[in-house]
Amino acid sequence: MKLIGKLLIYGLAIVLSAKIYPKVQVDGYGTAIIAAILLAIASVTIKPILTFLTLPVTVFTLGLFLIVINAVILLMVSALLDGFQIGGFWNAVLYSILLAIVHAILEWLFEALF
Repeated sequence: MKLIGKLLIYGLAIVLSAKIYPKVQVDGYGTAIIAAILLAIASVTIKPILTFLTLPVTVFTLGLFLIVINAVILLMVSALLDGFQIGGFWNAVLYSILLAIVHAILEWLFEALF
């Protein structure tokens, strides 16, 4: 039940971030939930591999390169999902930062519920 709650919060964060940042389009909340599921799967499978392969760059940039890895994962999910559109790499970088902030705020607000 906790996983479902976290996915719902992440879906809400995707929708709210897309409303704040106009270069990202999400067709609806259902699409955002599917995007949240795909992002969770990609974060568990692909992100550790990319992090390991880019470890020297990540250490050299003091972890800031992880934002680029998050943007690449967002672009991959955007390519897989029709209702989730991101307008380019730099928009994905900015959206990943905004999504992380909105998601952290929502997690803080709803932590008592889930």
